[in-house]
Amino acid sequence: MALVKPFCAVRASRDKVALVSSRSYEAYSPAELGAQLDFNPFSFLHIISPSYKHHEEVSNEQRFQLIHDKYVEFKELKHFSKENTPTFYIYKKVTKNFSCCGIIAATSALDYANNIIKKHEDTLHKREILFEKYLKTTGFNAEPVLLTFPDNSIITDILKKYQNARAEYEFTTGNYKTHYLWRVDDQKDISIIQDEFAKMNAIYIADGHHRTASSYLLSKNMKSQNPSHNGNEDYNFFMSYLIPESNLQISEFNRLIKDLNGLTKLQFLEKLEAWFRIQNRGSELYKPSKKHHFSMYLDGEFYSLYLKKEEYEIDNPLSDLDPHLLYTTVLKPILGISDLRNDKRISYSHSEQGAIHLKNSVDSGKFKVAFGLFPISMEQLKKVADAGLTMPPKSTYILPKLRSGLTIYEF
Repeated sequence: MALVKPFCAVRASRDKVALVSSRSYEAYSPAELGAQLDFNPFSFLHIISPSYKHHEEVSNEQRFQLIHDKYVEFKELKHFSKENTPTFYIYKKVTKNFSCCGIIAATSALDYANNIIKKHEDTLHKREILFEKYLKTTGFNAEPVLLTFPDNSIITDILKKYQNARAEYEFTTGNYKTHYLWRVDDQKDISIIQDEFAKMNAIYIADGHHRTASSYLLSKNMKSQNPSHNGNEDYNFFMSYLIPESNLQISEFNRLIKDLNGLTKLQFLEKLEAWFRIQNRGSELYKPSKKHHFSMYLDGEFYSLYLKKEEYEIDNPLSDLDPHLLYTTVLKPILGISDLRNDKRISYSHSEQGAIHLKNSVDSGKFKVAFGLFPISMEQLKKVADAGLTMPPKSTYILPKLRSGLTIYEF
């Protein structure tokens, strides 16, 4: 059974939220980041980049303390304040091509340890430790983990009911995305939501594996230091945005390779033929249309690669994934790329950049060959997680991407 609970969020007032909340720090170009920090004194980016104006070089520990101090300053300036009563928050995001609606809540770190909150990606222990130190020093988390659950008609009805009322927040950002937030503080609705999640045997991490693992590490460490620990302390939970599976959009990451590992074009194509039926598609932009089907751009031309199923054995959920299939048949044995995280010969581009990005990257001479993949399905993701397996790096590009500072969880 999945445990979710309402919490007292720290958040901006209605008139300032559009100025306070921000995209993830990494989503800004240097020019965009500079403009926000130079001209928007309310931006949450000032908190997570406190040394910007002074261009200081500081250690991680110093930076985390500066973030904490700036956060306290924002609270003192009344840029945001803390709720008085525990609340669930219904958050809806609408873009030109995509919309989602779900619940921002506190979720259990123990559920992660007990595999009720399931993962599909590996985490790096070094990053877990670093982010745990960040959480402990700053005392807050401002960007929720993205979790997904099977569509539930009772929860959907509650989401629809609140959307009929005026939103606590309603604002549109410069990238044409509209954001809505409703408070759920009615105890009956809170109980219904908790009861429905309690019936679920599993919910799944869509995005935020390191934040989840670090939150569990924090809870474990703080428990060991608290002789009065009872399990209800805020550090036992972390902020998540839970959306129905039908609201999740999974796209692909494509692969770009800098060389053919010493092979000529002809030799490379001959080795590919052991695994794929190959068809030259010419110079017209081309994308794969189904699972186990790849596009390839090489030497000014697109190719379609269809897996020869008699040559490839699918014996577990991982072997059914196209990123793993491409790795085991092409990237490792033919192109000599074993380490998908650290090998400098491989790069990745997400689906929003499109086939034209693959073509331009190869035509520029920066890369020799590019592979386009078909997106992994939600069902495939769940099968991998249920089997306790993990996907190769950059297997999924998942929407929605969430804002920082919309709601803040303190512990």
